[in-house]
Formats: sequence, structure tokens, C-alpha cells
Amino acid sequence: MIPLAVQSTSRLQATYLPDEYGFAWWGVPDIPSTMAAAGLPAGRRTTTRLVVPEGETVTVEDVDVCVTDLSTTVRCLSTLTRVRHLDDSARAWRRASRFALRPRTRQGRGADDVFTEVATTLPPAGHAVPNAEGTAIPTADALVARFRTDLDTAEQLHTGQVQADLRPYQAHGVSWLRDRVRDDGGAVLADDMGLGKTLQVIALLATRTAERPHLVVSPTSLLGNWTRELQRFAPHTTVLRYHGSDRRLPDEIPAGAVVLTSYPLLRTGDGILPRAWDIAVFDEAQQLKNPSSQVTRAAVGVDATARVIMTGTPVENNLEELWSLFSVAVPQVLGTRARFRTRFATPIRQRQSRTAAARLSNTIAPYMLRRTKDEVALELPERLDSTVICGLTPVQRTLYRDAVTAAFSTGFRAGAGRSGQILTLLTSLKQICNHPEQYLRTDDPNQQLDRRDGRSAKYDRVAEMVDEIAEAGEHTLIFTQYRTMGEILATGLAEQLGYATLPFLHGGLPAAERDEMVRHFQEDEDAPPVLILSLRAAGFGLNLTRASHVIHYDRWWNPAVEEQATARAHRIGQKNKLSVHTLVVGGTFEDYIEKMHRAKKGLADAVTGDDSAELTSMSDEELRDVLELKEVY
Repeated sequence: MIPLAVQSTSRLQATYLPDEYGFAWWGVPDIPSTMAAAGLPAGRRTTTRLVVPEGETVTVEDVDVCVTDLSTTVRCLSTLTRVRHLDDSARAWRRASRFALRPRTRQGRGADDVFTEVATTLPPAGHAVPNAEGTAIPTADALVARFRTDLDTAEQLHTGQVQADLRPYQAHGVSWLRDRVRDDGGAVLADDMGLGKTLQVIALLATRTAERPHLVVSPTSLLGNWTRELQRFAPHTTVLRYHGSDRRLPDEIPAGAVVLTSYPLLRTGDGILPRAWDIAVFDEAQQLKNPSSQVTRAAVGVDATARVIMTGTPVENNLEELWSLFSVAVPQVLGTRARFRTRFATPIRQRQSRTAAARLSNTIAPYMLRRTKDEVALELPERLDSTVICGLTPVQRTLYRDAVTAAFSTGFRAGAGRSGQILTLLTSLKQICNHPEQYLRTDDPNQQLDRRDGRSAKYDRVAEMVDEIAEAGEHTLIFTQYRTMGEILATGLAEQLGYATLPFLHGGLPAAERDEMVRHFQEDEDAPPVLILSLRAAGFGLNLTRASHVIHYDRWWNPAVEEQATARAHRIGQKNKLSVHTLVVGGTFEDYIEKMHRAKKGLADAVTGDDSAELTSMSDEELRDVLELKEVY
């Protein structure tokens, strides 16, 4: 990065925007007319952050610009003869474009010299993209190199190897991945769920000249999805599945072929570890977040030229999960586990240190690409989040108070057993807030509580919401972390809505049955308007864009896991405004969890983790203050 410095004229400036995979045109009052007069393609009007002059200094501002697509712009600039309306920044990019489109056989050995000369003559306006802090812009050399990689990627994507029209941010992701696997030997692709991580990685594999086959490791339930996506987007790629009792691989696997396997097989190393691979991809890499586990050690032992980690939630429970992912992808970045704890994990966890969080974010930023829907999927419909405060029935209130009193009357053990006792109490309180029937767990029909008598205020509120949503002709997803609660909801709401049963997707179902349940909900007109899902079983691999409402019935410790579930509906393909309803029982410890989730939004996205760890580290007095029932309803 170099210090800020920008010039201004009355002619068109051109700034290359890697994140947009295109150029920003600016610097004149009427940008579209000036672009038309210059013979440039029409652009998309928007605003973007640029470094612009302000008197004798410069400042970072939101500038009105027209953004044009990279490939279209380069082709136009390469033949452009009218340059009267162009400033020096645009003329420099014109020269780069004219040379970049020459066949590689004609570029010769002097190509690097030409682009070095372009970088030397590129004025600051041509690379006036500020960093996150707004204190510097990339060097001209760095941005010209980025331009060359991006253009090469764009050309590769149009050769027919990838049969998809990638969005600009996806094409940028492919180009970024190509740089990382070439220069650093690994990367972490951590885009929000639903932004097309699989497509980006398929494009990386399909456009790479490889001397070895590639390896993709995923949860077993996603092997079918990978097979379909590869056949759809890269039909010329040889795909081999290494899974099942009759699994076998040929002695010689073609270079560039993709071998699909699962984490359970990676754990054994059978057939995988003895071979050498080009790119090893680890999808839904939550499986690798325990650095001491056998599967993580096996992943570290894979012989690969480069490694790509795919995950929508880089941290679920604690920061050492992030270290574990990097130990697989790019181990040199975060160093040893002990050093990581000293520099980052301890100050962030114990002191909520924003300095350490910022230092960690800056350290991993070059190697982890994370885009949110708000940043890049601007075509997604609006998402409305609301917290629905529920009360407790008299039965729930009594059970809640009795559980807290009993736990503190006997006290908590010291040492390792203390955390387990506290977590057991927290689980009981969660179940009481959900429904007494879940907490009491009785199969005796004479002892079961009648949920229609208002025995759970939270259940009654959901029943009302589902009625209203169904009457409006809309569809709902209901997430719960408990199978028992899912069965209660499925049975009770089915009776209320007039169905024999409601579908409940959970981990105990065979993969084929889960796939059919999703297809039925998504496609069939006679499908019930409600799908109930286990939070964990539905955490990845599902596309449920028919739903326009998401209800989180109970709270998970980590908000990132809830976000991952919500992304089943709020993803590319969603046509409706999405309403996300999070249920919280007022006056209970759920209130405290809600406040902790909100507080975490002030820290870097990569460093959120498990709230239960904070509760288990409290003193008895602090914990009782959090858990005791408050009269707020």
C-alpha cells in the first residue's frame, strides 16, 4: 500500500475495482454522456468509496460512478481511438487493455516489462481504492497485477470450461483463489451461505492447468450435490466418487480430474493419503475445527500442491477453531497454537480486546475471503429481522424457578466437572422455555401435558404466527436444536393446520429421505406450508428459497450457527422479502443470550464464538443473577 495521493481533472478517470471485477468511471459532472461521447460501454450507476482530492489534501468519499464489466471494458478500450475525453488514468488502462488482449504467443517475454511500464505511468486516480481503514491505496504494481490475473480468469471462464455466468463478486472470488493457491499454497473461502462458494471452487478447478487430480472432501450428504454441480457447471471435467462399500479408484487418475470423498473416509486415510493431489478442497470445514481430531490430522497430512477451505462460519465455538482451519490451509500465517493463544485467543476471549481482534483480522485478511450478502448480493430481497418476546405459563414459571433453586442449593463442583453441571442446568432451562413436555420427557399418555392448554407460551406464539403466515399463502421454516421439540412442533402444528403430519428434517433421517423432503417443500403445490428442521442437520447443503419466513424457536449459543440456518432461505434464488423471527422468553437467561449476541456484532466477524463458555466461567453469584427469573411479563 502507498500513502494517499490523487489528482483530478475534468476528464474521465478510470479506477480498477477488483471487488467489482470492473472499472469505475468518474471525475466529470455527466458521467454517462461523457462515456458515450468517448465510445465507452454504458455502465451501472452507483456510488463507491474512492480516494479523491480535497484542496491540498485527499479524503475518502462515496463517489458517484459508472461501473463497467471487466471483459467488456477491456475489449472496448483495446479498440478505442477517441481519447479526448479520457484522463491519464483511463489512458493508462487503455494501454494495458490493448496489450492484454494480444494472444499470449504474441505477448512474448516483454509482457512483464510492458505492464511494469503501465504501472509506472498509472496516476493515483487509476488505483484510488482505499483500504478498510481509509489510510492507503494499493500500489500501481499490485493493482496492475490484479488486473492481469482477473482478466486471465475472465478469459478462462469464457472458454467453455465453466458453463455459468458468474456474478462479478464470484468471478473476483475465482481470481482471488487462483492467486492464493499459486502464491501462498492455500486459502479460506468464507463467504456467507448462499453466495455460491461451490461454483467459485468448481470454476477454480476447471480453469486450472494441473499435472495431478484434484480432491474434494465434503460431508457425506453433500457428495450428491457436488456431483450434480460439477456435471452442471464443468461437464468436461472427469468426476470420480470414492465412497461406499464398493469404492475404488483407478491406479492412474487423469490430471485435472476431481475425486469426491467424505470426511469419514478421510479420517481413515484409506485410498486418499497415499496419493498426491493438485488442489485439495475441504467443504463445510466445520469438520476440521478440532485441531486434535483424527480427521484434522488427516487433512494436514494430505499431499497437495494447494488447499482450499470452504466454510460459511469460520468460528462457531472458540477462536482455536480458526487456528485449526488455517493449520490445514496456510499454516504459516498464524504460527504455532501456543503463539496464537498468546497473541489473539486469550486477549479476545478474556478481555474482549478490540485491538487484538483488529490485529487478527488484518493478519488473516490476505488469506481469507469473506463477503456478506449485504455487500455483494444486492439483488437479494430485503431481509427483516425481529425478536419476538414470549412469556412463561404458570407451569413453565414453576419449573424454571425449581430448576434454578435445586441447582444452586446443591452447588456446583469445582474443576472440570463444574462446566458440565452448568451446561446441564442451561439445557434444562432451555427446554423449560421451549415446552414443559420436552423438559419432562414422559411417554406416559396419562402424564403428558396438553400443549393446547397453553402449557408453553412460546409454542402458543409460534402457533399463532404459523396460522397467520399460512393464511397469507406463504411458507415457513422453523429451526430448533432439539429433536424432541421438533417432534412436538410437527405433531401439534400438523393438527392445527389440518395435515396428517408436518415434515421434520433431522439428522436421524437417511440422506435420500432428507433430499426428497426438501424437494417436496420447494417444488410441490400440495406440500405443507411449514418445514421444521433440526438446526444442526439443516446447517449446510440445503436450498429452501420457497420460504419467506424463518422462525428460530430456540437459541443456539453462537449467532453464526443461526445465520447459517437462516441462509437456507436468504440466498441467491430467493424472490420474496424474508422475515426472520427469533423467539426469546423475557425475564429468563434467553434475554442474556440475546444481549450477548448483539454485543458480539461490535467485534470482528471472524472472532465470534460460543456464549456458553462465558457463562460457565462465571462465579456462582454472577451466574445466579443471570439465570434467576425476572418478573418482566
